[in-house]
Amino acid sequence: MMRAMRRLYRWVLSWADRPGGVHALFWLAFAESSFFPVPPDVLLVALGVGAPKRALRFATIAGVGSVLGGVFGYLIGLLFMDSVGNWLLDLYSAHAMYDTVKTWFDAYGVLIVGVAGFTPIPYKVFTIAGGAFGINFPLFIIASLVSRFARFYLVGLLIKWKGAVAREFIDRHLDWIIVAFTVLLVAGYFLLVNWRSS
Repeated sequence: MMRAMRRLYRWVLSWADRPGGVHALFWLAFAESSFFPVPPDVLLVALGVGAPKRALRFATIAGVGSVLGGVFGYLIGLLFMDSVGNWLLDLYSAHAMYDTVKTWFDAYGVLIVGVAGFTPIPYKVFTIAGGAFGINFPLFIIASLVSRFARFYLVGLLIKWKGAVAREFIDRHLDWIIVAFTVLLVAGYFLLVNWRSS
């Protein structure tokens, strides 16, 4: 499994040196939001380091592809959970996570989609689960737009700011930066909710 993942990772990176790299970024972001295991950040970083001035354009392409892929994942959960949805959960051994996601949806609603869309948590499980549990679709879109674009623009801005140095920095620290930023966002949200209700 790890060997297959490494091959996939190298295959994704190889698109940075091909003429169709930007199109590949869109489709990778689309696929990762519903069924593909390698995150688009890998190709986004490689393309951005090659052309730092276009990093935010690449981030936009990744964001659009990812949100549309999230809609596709939502439709899988809504219309094909018993067949395609369960097959994908089997493929990634994600049934336990799916059950956990259900409790999170019950507790936090669509907010959890925003958290998953921004953090290293597998977003695809949440898009499929969102459709399967019938969460509010317009709110799902809003949470996906905000979280996915925030994630990819963060990567794009780091590349634009630091250029080639950003690649090593992102490889080492991006997940921790995102986790810390998410904790601050969620804490701020709950403080705001509690303040309004008091």
